[in-house]
Amino acid sequence: MDKKSLTEADIRSKYIDPAIINRGWTEDMIRREHYFTDGRVIFLGQNHDRQKGKKADYILYRGNNLPIAILEAKDNNKPVGGGMQQAMEYAQILNLPFAYSSNGDAFVEHDFLTGEERQIPLDQFPTPEELITRYKNAKEFSDEQMQIVSTPYYTDAYTHQPRYYQAQAINNTIEAIAKGENRILIVMATGTGKTVTAFQIIHRLRAAGLKKKILYLADRNILIDQTITQDFRPFKKVMTKVQGATIDSAYEIYMALYHQLVSNEEHTPDPFTQVKPDFFDLIIVDECHRGSAKDDSAWRKVLEYFNTATQIGMTATPKVEEGANNLDYFGKPVYTYSLLQGIQDGFLAPYRVTNSFISIDLQGFKPEEDERDIFGKEIEQRFYERKDIGRNIAFIKRREVVARRITKMLHQIGRMTKTIVFCSDVDEAEEMRSLLTNLNADFCAKDPRYVMRITGDDAVGKKQLDNFIDVDTQYPTIVTTSELLATGVDCKTCGLIVIDKEIGSMTEFKQIIGRGTRLRTDKGKWHLEILDFRNATAKFKDPKFDGDPEPPTGGHRPPGGGGTKPPTPPTPSPHEKYVVNGEDIRINTEIVSVLGEDGKTMRTESVRDFTRRQLRKRYASLEDFIQNWTAAERKKAIVDELKEYSILIEAVREKNTALANADIFDIICHVAFDQPALTRRERANNVIKRNYFAKYEDKAREVLMALLDKYADYGILNFEDPDILDHEPFNEIGKPQKIVKLFGGIQQFEQALKELELEIYKQIA
Repeated sequence: MDKKSLTEADIRSKYIDPAIINRGWTEDMIRREHYFTDGRVIFLGQNHDRQKGKKADYILYRGNNLPIAILEAKDNNKPVGGGMQQAMEYAQILNLPFAYSSNGDAFVEHDFLTGEERQIPLDQFPTPEELITRYKNAKEFSDEQMQIVSTPYYTDAYTHQPRYYQAQAINNTIEAIAKGENRILIVMATGTGKTVTAFQIIHRLRAAGLKKKILYLADRNILIDQTITQDFRPFKKVMTKVQGATIDSAYEIYMALYHQLVSNEEHTPDPFTQVKPDFFDLIIVDECHRGSAKDDSAWRKVLEYFNTATQIGMTATPKVEEGANNLDYFGKPVYTYSLLQGIQDGFLAPYRVTNSFISIDLQGFKPEEDERDIFGKEIEQRFYERKDIGRNIAFIKRREVVARRITKMLHQIGRMTKTIVFCSDVDEAEEMRSLLTNLNADFCAKDPRYVMRITGDDAVGKKQLDNFIDVDTQYPTIVTTSELLATGVDCKTCGLIVIDKEIGSMTEFKQIIGRGTRLRTDKGKWHLEILDFRNATAKFKDPKFDGDPEPPTGGHRPPGGGGTKPPTPPTPSPHEKYVVNGEDIRINTEIVSVLGEDGKTMRTESVRDFTRRQLRKRYASLEDFIQNWTAAERKKAIVDELKEYSILIEAVREKNTALANADIFDIICHVAFDQPALTRRERANNVIKRNYFAKYEDKAREVLMALLDKYADYGILNFEDPDILDHEPFNEIGKPQKIVKLFGGIQQFEQALKELELEIYKQIA
């Protein structure tokens, strides 16, 4: 058999598989054609799809779910190293020490541990023991350390295997601890699974016998409850939630809030002192950018008391401020997985931003002499800027403008879209709740929980928080808040975030955006809408938004405190809040933008302009496109290829009613090359006018006429559907086998289809 005539799949099965199996790689150590990313979600208008995920031909494992090498295969017309660059790219993403390429003649190896590359005969692929030994020696692991880092993940029927980036975070953490590090920081974007990562870290360290008493710290009760009932469920027999001021020493894993461990009374001992400082040997600090980040926090003393324990901080937004610096305390992150990387990989939702600029925000407000608000209070004489609106002064008509715009958007994207409206304070949250209720009275009549306020001071609203979070519960649908929902709350189906408050810090902005970045395509959530009245989303352009955290300039504060504490900021004095009716308040302009293909910049161009630009990247000319279209065995291959350019043809059709019945071919020609667009029916009628079917017998002609009619109604993709003969009207003519025989056999039938397809596009082609 000529090796050059074999497909890549044949090369894998006939040459590569035997070569690695004969060297001791068992089936449980090999994962073939494995997608390690889901493929970025692309959306135009309300149309969604996915690009192709990243797929490795082979991933080789050194133990239970611990990968060590990647192998990319090519057909024998390619050189031995033809797949090496792809293998190296994937190996770097997956943090694997070895990459291989093969065309069935030999292997090429790239060793990331040494930087060296070599060719290996087909029958001398490295054994599992060889690669493990090379890895161990390069890392300078002792036998004991190697045993620790080789401890397998937890598996059962209900626990998903870690995604590639979770595995890297876990492995980097385990390796650091095996090397003796005791302060570790993990940075992972909101929605990427920090708690499941923490679960696997705890499991593997317990299984290795390295850690026996574990404390999991958070600063919100809902975070603890979510963790216990979800990702930490397998620990239920050895896990307890600290209640009151008592620590029961009988358990192994303790879930606790900071404030439960710290006494607020001056002469009362802190509850954590009930146990010795060496009681815990592992502490995980969830959302470590919050209270425990501060050097002078009362909560920090919990960490300092148990300073012999290994402490792992986890956050999406590490603080790097003077006096509250996660990098000072935990050190540089052992692993970082950003929001934009999560979007690029297809694990997080991309976003569309509508910046809505209101006249009073742009102009500001200066009260008249002796002007009073609606309550009769004299308004302080000064110039009020946007930052003052909602905090120091409120305009009734502005509130109405905001509420109407929110409602309008919900009518556009779906009125049952879970929505969080971030307001300046609790009073504004209440006013917005009332306005939205009246504007959506029809839905509130179905369930009064359609609009609710959930703030820290509202017990009724807080009781509905679990229902809002629940992916299977419709109500509450719209939630107004000020700060309660800004961090840590897992709202998987939140599809609209409204920002109507000033956001000072990047940390707060990231946390707010993080409330909506989870994907739930099974629930219809493919992307996040952001309606921004405060231009907070300008922070997307800040390099700090998705860059590595940088420590502030100035002195470095060593772990464990020391040095002079920063001065306590002065308590802000109470201020009056004026309420004014306002006149002629309106939305001056709106700018709609989406995350660009580079995953960094925002683009504002129209669907048509964007599609035109992307099509011209792919096709140099009309002739180039027609040639590719004609040569394609299946036109779906062209449609799928265009997804990699973020092109969705149906979105173009949606935005231009004149193209509603146009063929995909015509839409592309029209948008990219300014050609007139024919409808599918016009193309079908042109075929009939040319008396194309005259050469066929009655029944065969009937079949082809029916196929042409299907094309006219539904398009070329339906025409190419391999199961089309199983449906009406063809099943009335006969079974597929009988229909094929009308043409003399399957080859003749397929030829007739190809000729008909060419006839459909004959006018231009």
